[in-house]
Amino acid sequence: MIIENDDQNVSQAVQSTEATEKPRKPRGFAAMDPKLVSELAKRGGKAAHRAGTAHQFTSDEARVAGRKGGMATHAKRRESVTLKPAN
Repeated sequence: MIIENDDQNVSQAVQSTEATEKPRKPRGFAAMDPKLVSELAKRGGKAAHRAGTAHQFTSDEARVAGRKGGMATHAKRRESVTLKPAN
């Protein structure tokens, strides 16, 4: 009987918290107009370049980064091709 009573208490607690939860509102950049977010990002990028703290990829760095991204994106595809037995 004690177990049944505990189960009832737990289900009542779950129901009461579900009823009192408010829908989540977007916060921060998610709550802003996309044009405003874009403008803020643009300002931040320009400020970083003026300050000399912005990173600019060389073509070699960009090539390496692109290769890494392609390897990560297609890793599962390569695994499935290598794991299939040859007929």
